[in-house]
Amino acid sequence: MKHASIIVRAAWDEEARVWVASSSDIDGLAVEADTMETLEPKILAAISDLLELNEISSDLREIPVHVLSEHLSRVPNPHF
Repeated sequence: MKHASIIVRAAWDEEARVWVASSSDIDGLAVEADTMETLEPKILAAISDLLELNEISSDLREIPVHVLSEHLSRVPNPHF
């Protein structure tokens, strides 16, 4: 494995109204869910499957997964 941990980026897709997760650290990861709470277990399950399918090995008993989320919100400008 090229990294000691896996970084997953999750972004809100306003048009589809879902969170979409992907990672450049593990090929094939593409997961979506309605909420971040339901996205995380899907991410972990997919990574577990992809590690096995892609025959990725690591010396670590558990591989850290960092889920970074981004969601744009807006507040009204009171001076506009």
